[in-house]
Amino acid sequence: MSDLKTFLVDNLSGFSPKAIPGFIFSFIVCAVLAFILGKFYVRYGNALSNRKSFAKNFIVLAITTMFIISVVKTSLALSLGLVGALSIVRFRAAIKEPEELTYLFLTIAIGLGCGANLTLLTVIAFVGFIAVIWFVNRYQKNAEGQNLYLTISSNQPQAVDLKRIVELLKKYCSSIKLKRTDETASAMEASFFVEFDDFEKLELAKAELKNMHPSVSISFMDNTRDF
Repeated sequence: MSDLKTFLVDNLSGFSPKAIPGFIFSFIVCAVLAFILGKFYVRYGNALSNRKSFAKNFIVLAITTMFIISVVKTSLALSLGLVGALSIVRFRAAIKEPEELTYLFLTIAIGLGCGANLTLLTVIAFVGFIAVIWFVNRYQKNAEGQNLYLTISSNQPQAVDLKRIVELLKKYCSSIKLKRTDETASAMEASFFVEFDDFEKLELAKAELKNMHPSVSISFMDNTRDF
């Protein structure tokens, strides 16, 4: 009995059973906010990676962060122990784009807020974050032109000049960047990142490229989102 009493005292030190309902409420709110953030990221994110697969980690990351903060905030020794543990354990995530890192930080912030018993403040801040992200995304989507990946190929390389292609694109593109070019005796292919201010200029550029030679083949691919 004495061992059981010592075990209960050690495990309940710095923790009150009255805090359990608040912890459960914060846990649920944390999971719901992370779930909403994941859906928002899938809908409005611009990353070219698999956003659905990446968003599945948000809930686990948020509630894990919340639990860690809930535990270490009751003890300075645990806080110092967490610092030591994090210096040993290294998380190596393949973050391909800054947007992914931004959403990960937002997910961690949700867990931190709920774990620190600032659930209401976290909800208010979350609504503000979502509103700002939505507004910026909507504004940029309306303001930006066509950002595309362009591939031009021909089975008669002697009839298609790369310099002529670049000069033609400069007439209609607000931005152009050559990414790759391959030329052999029987084929020629060039790849560009191009940006058009409007759809009309894209159509004009496409028509003029096709008029260069009957063998020219053109391929456009969206460079902003993987629908």
